[in-house]
Parts: sequence; structure tokens; C-alpha cells
Amino acid sequence: MKIHLAPLKPRNPLVAAARQRAAGAHRPSQQAQRASARRLLQRELQALDHHRHSP
Repeated sequence: MKIHLAPLKPRNPLVAAARQRAAGAHRPSQQAQRASARRLLQRELQALDHHRHSP
């Protein structure tokens, strides 16, 4: 008894490159950098306010 398999479809050569690009950038985005700077500024302002109001 012989089993007949259908031939495999050829692979798309563009998929491998697209999947590698999907990993994303290796640094924070501009939006993330601005948010981080805002959080740091708020932390510093709270520290200054805390020092000003403490006896």
C-alpha cells in the first residue's frame, strides 16, 4: 500500500524578514521617553515640596 502525499506549498521568502521586523525597536519610543521624563519631574517636584513643608 502506497501513501500519496500532496506536495508542500513553497515557503514565502518575505515572511522570515517580516517576522524579524515584528520584534520592534531596541530602545524606548519617543512617547515612552516623554512619559518617563514627566514621571521623573513629578517625583522631583514632590520631593522639593516635601522638604519645604517638613519642619
